[in-house]
Amino acid sequence: MALNHLSLLRPFLCQSLVRHVRSPVMVASRVSVRPPLCPSVTHHPAACVRLYATKKAKAKAKGQSAKVNINSALVQDIISLDEVKEDMTAVLSALKDDFTRNLSIRTSPGALDHIVVTTQDGKFPLNQLGQISMKSPQLIMVNMSSFPEATAAATRALRESSMNLNPEVDGTIIKVPVPKVTREHRENLVKLAKQFSNKAKDSLRKVRSNAVTQAKRAKEGHSEDTIRLVEKQIQQMSDDFAADIDKQLAAKTKELLG
Repeated sequence: MALNHLSLLRPFLCQSLVRHVRSPVMVASRVSVRPPLCPSVTHHPAACVRLYATKKAKAKAKGQSAKVNINSALVQDIISLDEVKEDMTAVLSALKDDFTRNLSIRTSPGALDHIVVTTQDGKFPLNQLGQISMKSPQLIMVNMSSFPEATAAATRALRESSMNLNPEVDGTIIKVPVPKVTREHRENLVKLAKQFSNKAKDSLRKVRSNAVTQAKRAKEGHSEDTIRLVEKQIQQMSDDFAADIDKQLAAKTKELLG
């Protein structure tokens, strides 16, 4: 009797067993369809989606698409991009001059040449008013006999420079002791370099702002998309020059700190 009942249940048992065995295979086969999208991930297909849609990747792609390169001749009637570039180049050149003239570690006769002396007749470089010579490794002499009336102004210019100078006057001769280069002096020069670079960035922002204003005034007769592209080009130029200013500051800081 038991055998008869078992024989009747056998078909149902077999079907259940087949479903139990085939189910994982079918699941695996469904999962195995997706690996070509992301071969390295087989058990977690959802992970592939995150790899292809990160915020950082989108931001990078957006930044790349924002780059523009307009032919300046095509927008000449809107604004002269070449003149804008010249103005921005002048800002960077002025910064380099400030670094060279005012941020010298070692004091030598040549380092005093470009110190600007303000007189009643105008502003002049020190080397045009006096003869600069090295008396000893510890002393620089400035002979003001050609323009004795400018002796006091030259002394004041030397003292107010960023070179940590303490000049002494002996008639028409200005004696300038060469200061020792201390760590504090180096750090003060770095602070001054940052001030110069910040001033340059302010000037750069003014050039960019004036250029954008000029471009917006030319809206009549031009599409909004064209004006917008010109503005992006101006911003892109400004960003590039700002990056150059940062590079100049980093190089000068490294030089000053030694």
